[in-house]
Amino acid sequence: MNPHIRDVKVPNDWDRRGLPGWAYHSPALLELEKEHIFRNHWQIAGHVSDVPNGGDYLTMDVVGERALIVRGKDGVVRAFHNICRHRGSRVVADNQGTCKNALVCPFHGWVYNLDGTLRGAARPGSFPELDKAEFGLTPLELEIWMGLIFVRFRKGPQPSVAELLKPFEAELSHYGIADMEPSYGIWTQTSPVNWKSVRDVDNEGYHVAMAHPALQDLYGSTYFDEPFVKGVSRSFATYNPHAGRRWSVKQYVNIAPEPAHLPDKLKKAWVYYGLFPNAVISVMPESVQFYQEFPLSTGETLLRGAIYKYRDETREQAVARYLSFRIDRETMSEDVQLSVWSNESMLSEAFAGFYLSDLEYGVRTHHDHLRAQIPVLDLETAPDEKEMAGQNEALRSRG
Repeated sequence: MNPHIRDVKVPNDWDRRGLPGWAYHSPALLELEKEHIFRNHWQIAGHVSDVPNGGDYLTMDVVGERALIVRGKDGVVRAFHNICRHRGSRVVADNQGTCKNALVCPFHGWVYNLDGTLRGAARPGSFPELDKAEFGLTPLELEIWMGLIFVRFRKGPQPSVAELLKPFEAELSHYGIADMEPSYGIWTQTSPVNWKSVRDVDNEGYHVAMAHPALQDLYGSTYFDEPFVKGVSRSFATYNPHAGRRWSVKQYVNIAPEPAHLPDKLKKAWVYYGLFPNAVISVMPESVQFYQEFPLSTGETLLRGAIYKYRDETREQAVARYLSFRIDRETMSEDVQLSVWSNESMLSEAFAGFYLSDLEYGVRTHHDHLRAQIPVLDLETAPDEKEMAGQNEALRSRG
């Protein structure tokens, strides 16, 4: 059985260069990325099971924007800017939690209903009469797809999440993601690199054989990447015939169940679905996860993600989930080091740019998606920082 979903062959003659080194250390470019990449593209905030009951909420900060996701008493999940309409304070300070019947701003005590409308201002007599809808929380675009909650701070070039991920809908539908529940909660950590260095490492499997002993043991002989096409990519692997040289891998392949609800090609598969610009949905037979990265500065990145499990999880599934987590944790540590080495090299006068293998075509296609939104990235020599935005806008208008 051919596990490929799309016919996305690597061209015979393609430009093997990556982005120019300056693009990883330019503050002016980072501002363009915030504007044209992060604020107007879909971001995964979490899963509906992260806010299971009325009053449950989840927050997420992205490049200066603040999202608040809350489930109303009517069961509807909504998203808002986490900004009080009075003075701009965070309405909710915690990353996740529950409020009883309303959201109360910790600054001056303005109170909002769970549907975002203003219930009332503190000392209302000190204000003119306030329209409860006009002074309600500002809504964010939200879409729930297979239980995953996506938000977007501003309209952008991407279609709906459902349309974007349509090529993989049939395959992912087997997992029943919408009915899963949190395992370890949403995690975050920082990495001392540009966000694109994180994505560059994750967008190719060429390095697996050398840099990831556990993954190479588990599935190295079967792994392949499908590059980014129309904003999405896919990587697929099944267990090696003789996997088990490493302890975690040996225990995992011996214990991991082969769920009856999955077709044969997925019973022993790890599959990764990339969503431009910065997110991955990863599925294993026993669990599903997402992970993503957000720039904090040109040289620091926030990594964020979560793992979800089946509600009726068996003991074998629980053990397999723990073991796959161990394998992933080790892999992430290795990837962080690789991204540091790659990122720091770009400051050297000896750095001459990337020269990509056919196995790294996914890196090139991700870079092409970035160039389509920020055409100044086509310039091999860095523009003056003060002129970056102007040059980029001129190039965008020509396109």
